[in-house]
Amino acid sequence: MAVSKGGAKAATQIHIGIGGWNFAPWRDKFYPAGLAQARELEYASRHLTAIEINSTYHGTQKRSSFANWRDATPDGFVFSVKASRFATNRRILAEGADSIHRFIDSGIAELGDKLGPVVWQFAPTKQFVADDFEAFLALLPDSVEGVTLRHVLEVRHDSFMCDDYLKLARKYKAATVFTDSPKFPSFADQTADFVYARLMNAQEDIATGYAAKDLDRWAARAAAWASGKAPDDLPRVETSAAKARKAQPVYLFFINGAKVHAPAAAGGLLGRLGWTPTETVPVKVAVKMPVKAAVSKAAPTSAAAKAPAKSAKPSTKPSTKTAARTPAKVPAKKKPAAKATGRAAT
Repeated sequence: MAVSKGGAKAATQIHIGIGGWNFAPWRDKFYPAGLAQARELEYASRHLTAIEINSTYHGTQKRSSFANWRDATPDGFVFSVKASRFATNRRILAEGADSIHRFIDSGIAELGDKLGPVVWQFAPTKQFVADDFEAFLALLPDSVEGVTLRHVLEVRHDSFMCDDYLKLARKYKAATVFTDSPKFPSFADQTADFVYARLMNAQEDIATGYAAKDLDRWAARAAAWASGKAPDDLPRVETSAAKARKAQPVYLFFINGAKVHAPAAAGGLLGRLGWTPTETVPVKVAVKMPVKAAVSKAAPTSAAAKAPAKSAKPSTKPSTKTAARTPAKVPAKKKPAAKATGRAAT
């Protein structure tokens, strides 16, 4: 789902989104009241243009899940996928072949043309060792089941801020995550033909996570990246001028920080780039109508029935009187309960 002025599809695509879609604090805030949890992805994918799947980092997902996620989202929507931690959280990266292949073959190809970059996230304690890191990069496949793969590296140790790392990443055409966070190294040197940014500095006391002026800056940076230019206000390792590039895809996600505000931040950035939602997801909210309790009306009881029974002497003559009987109670007719009505909200 490309972003450009007026919302028209452009050759340079900017994909903006959040991490995951099932997050309780987003309910009744980003997601409207009454929206079934099973439809949260459907809703999110029509109000944003990308989602980074993080559950794949923690465990293997079913192939059918990837297919369901693909089918629940509109044309042009993009998923980036975080690779398994078992491939990156290890002392010797070169020994991760089995974990890499297990993840790649888990079914991510089911996403088809909605598959964006695969994110390989490394621990903050993982230092750059050139030979071992190159051996790891050599294990990353170019495609799976006919679907082209694009790889992006999220390195979180200062030792990666060097020319040797940049050369290796460029050799294997792997992008480097630009991380907007005071906790991890942030450098905007581009190492592939696309840009990937994770913005992690949202503030709890700002409704949109980022202040308006900061969202303005990120809109300008995203537009610059998409046109092939390097923003001049972001830190870089290289001191020489950045190389001019062709128009290229940009993937930008609001992750962590004050996560509750991530959808608002993404929506605010999309709006600044001229994109607005073009589809809505109907939400049926059940409205409960008050039901009056039915009043039970019993037939009156005769006075004779109320009187205490008298003992009768046995008689050989047939009785000509009939004992008074209490009429049977007639079941009350209950009023039918009012049916709940649904009202669609957008």
